[in-house]
Amino acid sequence: MSKNFIYVLLVMKVGLLVWGVLGFIEYFVPTAALGLQDSNFPAGVQFLHWLLISSTGLIFVFGYLTRWTYTPFVTIVMYATLATICFVETVDFNAFGGGDRRFFIMGVEYVLYIILAAYLLRSEQVRLRFQSDE
Repeated sequence: MSKNFIYVLLVMKVGLLVWGVLGFIEYFVPTAALGLQDSNFPAGVQFLHWLLISSTGLIFVFGYLTRWTYTPFVTIVMYATLATICFVETVDFNAFGGGDRRFFIMGVEYVLYIILAAYLLRSEQVRLRFQSDE
């Protein structure tokens, strides 16, 4: 992958963090009406949805800025949590509009997590950014 992809990933994670914060704002202040909530999700699932999205963005951005050695691994763990909540939302609560299409979208999301995880584990830029100085 391009040696500048780490910057693309950083922008993606900042976007994830902003999306999660906006989702929380709408969750706690429904009059904000940003259109981010899914009415099919129970309140607890919706809260967990925004918590995991915000946490994933925050962990990567914090780790990137501080050069935290464990950032790639914790980010991959967060991908696993996002994949799990995606499964629950898709199977139990008809995420992505319901129908068969929802499983295709879930599959695409899973493939993205696998690609990003592989990048985090194999990229020279990631290794250099987060290598331990010990």
